[in-house]
Amino acid sequence: MAAHVCPWWMGYWLASPIRRWMVKPEELLAPYIREGMTVLEPGPGMGFFTLPIARMAGPQGRVVAVDIQPRMLDGLRRRAAKAGLLARIETRQVPSDSMKLDDLKGAVDFVLAFAVVHELPSAEVFFHEAAAVLKPGGLLLLAEPVGHVHPEAFAIELEAARQAGLQPINGLKIRRSLTALFRKNG
Repeated sequence: MAAHVCPWWMGYWLASPIRRWMVKPEELLAPYIREGMTVLEPGPGMGFFTLPIARMAGPQGRVVAVDIQPRMLDGLRRRAAKAGLLARIETRQVPSDSMKLDDLKGAVDFVLAFAVVHELPSAEVFFHEAAAVLKPGGLLLLAEPVGHVHPEAFAIELEAARQAGLQPINGLKIRRSLTALFRKNG
């Protein structure tokens, strides 16, 4: 297991409207998410990104949110139901060592890995699983919080993504984050 996993009760802060001062999900994700897409979000917390993704993907879209913490997923489902978005969001509780996504092989358009890879026991396993579910041409946005993740550790994550067959495609910038955008080729 990772050295530190964000506790479930932090999910309330992570979903807080106050956080929008630092990150505006719709603006950040608008270039990547379209109506009808299937999006994978590991470590969704209580839905700070998940709910906007579900709105952007529309009624024909799907968000698969995977987490190891049932209380995070419970909070996400409550918030999604209140927002009328629960039908677009599939939540899955998974073990810490795998996302268990064999049924999604080659079916995902976009993966959002926001402040989560550093909490996983293996970046290599994560990126191999993410690459396996992405469609050819699918994108993965990686963002890690400055201060929690040192540049050397981020470089290891970048190499793990490359080893999984993901190609970096630009110098994306997100405030207070180490970031990269990847594409799955062929």
